[in-house]
Amino acid sequence: MSAVSTQQVNRLSGGLVDRGQPLSFRFDGQSYQGCSGDTLASALMANGVRLMGRSFKYHRPRGLLSAGSEEPNALVELRTGGRQEPNTRATVAELYDGLDARSQNRWPSLERDMMAINDRFANFLTAGFYYKTFMWPKAFWEKLYEPIIRKAAGLGRLTGDADPDAYDKGFLHCDLLVVGAGPAGLAAALMAGRAGARVIMADEDFLLGGRLLSEAQPLADIAGADWAGQVQAELAAMGNVRILPRTTVFGAYDHGIYGAVERNADHVAAPDTGKPRQTLWRIYSKRAIIATGAIERPIAFENNDRPGIMLAGAVRAFANRWAATPASSVVIFANNDDAHQTARDLQAKGVDVLAVVDVRPDAPEIPGIELLAGAQIVETAGRLGLRSVTVRMANGQTRIIPCGALAMSGGWNPNLGLTCHQRGRPVWDGDLHAFVPGQDLPVGQHVAGAAMGAMSTDAALRSGAEQAGEALADLGFTVPAPELPKAEDAPVSLTPFWHVQGAKRAWLDFQNDVTVKDVKLAHQENFTAVEHLKRYTTLGMATDQGKTSNVGALAVMAELTGKSIPQTGTTIFRPPYTPVAMGALAGRAVGKDFHPTRLTPSHAWAEEQGAVFVEVGNWLRAQWFPKPGETHWRQSVDREVQQTRRSVGICDVTTLGKIDVQGADAAAFLNMMYANGFAKLPVGKVRYGLMLREDGVAYDDGTAARLAEDHFVVTTTTANAVLVYRNMEFVRQCLCPDMDVQLISTTEAWAQYAVAGPNARKLLQKIVDPEFDISNDAFPFMACGEITVCGGCRARLFRISFSGELAYEIAVPTRYGDALMREMMAAGEAFDVTPYGTEALGVMRIEKGHAAGNELNGTTTALNLGLGRMVSGKKDCIGNVLSRREGMNTDDALRLVGLKPVTPAQSLPAGGHLMAASGPVDAAHDQGYVTSAAYSPTLGTAIGLGFVKGGADRLGEQLRLVNPLEKQEMLVEIVSAHFVDPEGEKLRA
Repeated sequence: MSAVSTQQVNRLSGGLVDRGQPLSFRFDGQSYQGCSGDTLASALMANGVRLMGRSFKYHRPRGLLSAGSEEPNALVELRTGGRQEPNTRATVAELYDGLDARSQNRWPSLERDMMAINDRFANFLTAGFYYKTFMWPKAFWEKLYEPIIRKAAGLGRLTGDADPDAYDKGFLHCDLLVVGAGPAGLAAALMAGRAGARVIMADEDFLLGGRLLSEAQPLADIAGADWAGQVQAELAAMGNVRILPRTTVFGAYDHGIYGAVERNADHVAAPDTGKPRQTLWRIYSKRAIIATGAIERPIAFENNDRPGIMLAGAVRAFANRWAATPASSVVIFANNDDAHQTARDLQAKGVDVLAVVDVRPDAPEIPGIELLAGAQIVETAGRLGLRSVTVRMANGQTRIIPCGALAMSGGWNPNLGLTCHQRGRPVWDGDLHAFVPGQDLPVGQHVAGAAMGAMSTDAALRSGAEQAGEALADLGFTVPAPELPKAEDAPVSLTPFWHVQGAKRAWLDFQNDVTVKDVKLAHQENFTAVEHLKRYTTLGMATDQGKTSNVGALAVMAELTGKSIPQTGTTIFRPPYTPVAMGALAGRAVGKDFHPTRLTPSHAWAEEQGAVFVEVGNWLRAQWFPKPGETHWRQSVDREVQQTRRSVGICDVTTLGKIDVQGADAAAFLNMMYANGFAKLPVGKVRYGLMLREDGVAYDDGTAARLAEDHFVVTTTTANAVLVYRNMEFVRQCLCPDMDVQLISTTEAWAQYAVAGPNARKLLQKIVDPEFDISNDAFPFMACGEITVCGGCRARLFRISFSGELAYEIAVPTRYGDALMREMMAAGEAFDVTPYGTEALGVMRIEKGHAAGNELNGTTTALNLGLGRMVSGKKDCIGNVLSRREGMNTDDALRLVGLKPVTPAQSLPAGGHLMAASGPVDAAHDQGYVTSAAYSPTLGTAIGLGFVKGGADRLGEQLRLVNPLEKQEMLVEIVSAHFVDPEGEKLRA
């Protein structure tokens, strides 16, 4: 690396960079200057920097290989502090003033990497060495092998600082999504835009044009970049077209959905205040055109990985677009005519092209450049940067050519990653000697340009227009005749050549250090299947996903097995196409927003009352409502319980899960879901129900109200709302697909309130419209119906009780929830109404002996809960058979009981275990445990619910409650779980 300098020694004339806007940046602590329009890679190249990284396994020196997102070598860390970003490809990092970049996977420095000693032990670190090395002796694993592996694992470093930037998510919809803004993509978007279709065009580059930006050949009589600029201007002026530069479409998913990441502010030091750094888009498209171009492939030969050895197309791109050259003298090694264009473009830029080494004996001449036809490069020299290449001439003699760079080209592979994301298999094209997209493309997807094998500019333009026309015609658009400029239309001329025979270390995967020799070893050890080859050698298991290496390795394996490349097969690509930041995937769901905070309809009113809130899952619920003079939460809770039992209280229970179940077979469906029967439930009635897992364990309880013959409303516990709905969908779709039943979650659609206490009916009669009779005779316990309130607002009323008091639950559409709470509180003033929160709710349910989440803990059965008779023996249901297992139905099974301290002043600790009144305290003598405990203001003592072995037959017995963690021990009495109104007279009043 050169000393601090502002002299850009490898900067050429021309290009698309703006020399009038110089930009300062740092790399590994050294200061440099680039230009607006540079990438980090092009700026480093212009400054004469060739060494940019180290390979993963052997820590060999690495420089640039490519010019795009397929880059396997130049992976750097950008920025510092919380904005530090590892494993960024220097080729796609847009330069900005003040950019701070560092190389990675080296210590202590890039030039003097101590881990490069691995290269000396390459014979011991061959493919699959990790399968063989770390097996013996066993004792070495924890103390030696694992620490070494963990220290060596990974490439870049994560910072421990919080990321200060915001990330966002969004949804976009279009008729046609165009992925890639090269000639094919621009032609397709232009046609679709002119036809009036809604178009989204996304490209990972910050300039539109694709390869047009990197070629010197004109379109008609203007430069390719100028034509791309004209098309972009026309598209930008169309209201039906959205252009997304700096946006990578990383995945193709079902139903025409594509995932994309827009890098809104990666090209500046920090995003504007309130703006995201990146946005994750979910794009819904009716049709999509994949115009992602092609990727050049290298040739494998001895030491073909030295800094300064690059792909020929990349060298051409850096020269034409970024006005940078890897060196003043270049040699070209190729098997195709396209690489000759690189020679001509470099020559026109004043770069000394010393020779074109072409493996084809009949390779065409290039005026002014020496052609070595039928020759091969067999060796290179230069540890930290290329100094020379050794050429084996057609006559067998060797020749050493001193040079600063080598541009190699083994042909081009269509970039077909997005065509494989739904397990589409590419097919082999014998003319291109490359894989092209097959017929099993994702629904609605078309492929155009070099991505489908149309390699010339003219062919790309035509295919883009044709595919757009076909897609638009499918959607019913009138397609205008394409107006395309005349462009080069040279045929593909190439002789397949994959590697130089006899090379000892010829590199295929530059990042993971996979060589031809490694593929041969995989073959020797019978890992010949392509998926085995990939995993045994780690080929393509890197940030570039093998974009430059896979086909070359498959060709080597084909030679070894005596098969053709298509017979050998290929792995398929999976999303993401390029790495996606975790921040982009998370979006704004970080910190407090990791889970969305859901507010009940009465939240604003509860805030006005000074309520104390508690998180219940994603919900924020009122825990209690303190009054002036109350200094302790227990005072508030005790008051709420007593006032509710004395007169009337209101609690927001909107958070309960609500599921609408409709259809001719709705009753039969619920019969399958619940342990107890629902087939004969009359219309206008509610029934308590218990749900079992497949193993017979109870997991949720709730109610089902029958509003019509084919319409039920199911309620679930707050905690299990999603689980119950998911399980219902599984039964509907998989176990009972022939049933006529439909489900929809309505948890957020209805605001629901419990109104409990002796005056509950009187309060409701003041707001329920007079045509609805809710007297005890007309609307008895467990009745339900659709009503109206407050002069016509539709509502649902359920006469159910969780408190043991006369109680109802009333529901209105959510938008009226706040208004209903205020109306009920006003109507209840005459009865000294009180709002009550989750703490009072819990106290009253324990007083009544209702099982809740503490009791439905994933280990308890209907028998344990005292609900064994609810498991019907006359019908089938989920969990019915396994609930009857012998081990779950023993005489001494745990049973739900009530517990009271023998000394009333003592409090009961939930979670405490129950032992005999005297004797040892250990697991072998465990009699049960406490699940719920609270102070009962109704009884003036602490009470609890718990499970005791044979508990139903042990009422009145005393046990020791022990809590070893807090060194507590007390005597408790086993009593009925129904502390309040055990006969249920109040709730039926």
